[in-house]
Amino acid sequence: MVVPARRVQRRVTLTEIAEACGVAPSTVSRAFSNPNRVSPIMYERITSKAQEMGYTSALLPAVDNRMARGTIALVLPNLTNPFNLDVTRGAQAQIRAASYLHLLVSTEESLPMEEQWLREMARTVDGIVVSSPRIDDETLRSVAQIAPTVMINREAPGLSGVVIDTPAGLGQAVHYLNSLGHTHIAYVRGPHGSWTDRTRFDVITTAASERDVEIVAVGRYQPTLANGAAAADAVVLTRATACIFFNDVLAIGALDRFHQLGVSIPDDLSVVGCDDIFGASFSHPPLTTVTSPGESAGRAAVDMLIGRFSMRDRSDRIDHISAHLTVRSSTGPRKMG
Repeated sequence: MVVPARRVQRRVTLTEIAEACGVAPSTVSRAFSNPNRVSPIMYERITSKAQEMGYTSALLPAVDNRMARGTIALVLPNLTNPFNLDVTRGAQAQIRAASYLHLLVSTEESLPMEEQWLREMARTVDGIVVSSPRIDDETLRSVAQIAPTVMINREAPGLSGVVIDTPAGLGQAVHYLNSLGHTHIAYVRGPHGSWTDRTRFDVITTAASERDVEIVAVGRYQPTLANGAAAADAVVLTRATACIFFNDVLAIGALDRFHQLGVSIPDDLSVVGCDDIFGASFSHPPLTTVTSPGESAGRAAVDMLIGRFSMRDRSDRIDHISAHLTVRSSTGPRKMG
């Protein structure tokens, strides 16, 4: 019996795969040796074409067995605010569930650092979720042209994001305080360049005009406990009977200082925060605040970003998540006399 000669199949080269995909051979090499350095879409395109052409190599893993499909960066203004930790928890859970790596970056409330990090990461990661960015719209759009980018608590033309409707909750707070007899309310403002602060202040002033309430803006403060204490001194000088703080960190920092100054909360002054962070419910006294689902926002932003990876959704849109006023012991009726 004559055994037919075994047909030897010619080996497919990386250059041939690159030509078939319309990319450089170096891109194909990166896809096989370090998948995190190319986008998930490009990885799928190259590996599918390689398998179709009969390419076999130890460098070509099964798509479902990779350690990670890519890298997503989560950029936060700081890591001291418990609200940002809620955002991180939600985003990280969704990133992990989708089999991506997670890169966490804090900009330390620095606008130059924020811009530098975003520009650098746009060239090294597959996508970016940035929470409460302070840089201008044009710079954000330039970053998004390099890497898919989704924002949390920021709206800008031509960009996508998830916005928690805390301004509406603060509008509720103005109406609630007025129902308790307060007509002179201080608002302790957040950092310069904060889109969130601007939208909150706009809604607060609009709600005040509907109820014939006077709003006094107090300062510009980075959200720290120490700055909350400093803001407390400024609030006392306004002689307001109620005050709303940009966020809970400032409000909780102010509560201790009010106590030192002999200001009774809520008998002498009603206090409202925003975000309902861990600790707001057991501050002294427990803080009336706007409950803001940071964890849900983190999850929704990552979902939106991954949708853009897979080309299911490339439209620019803003999704809104509702927030509401939670009343606790730091607010009460206006003291008469």
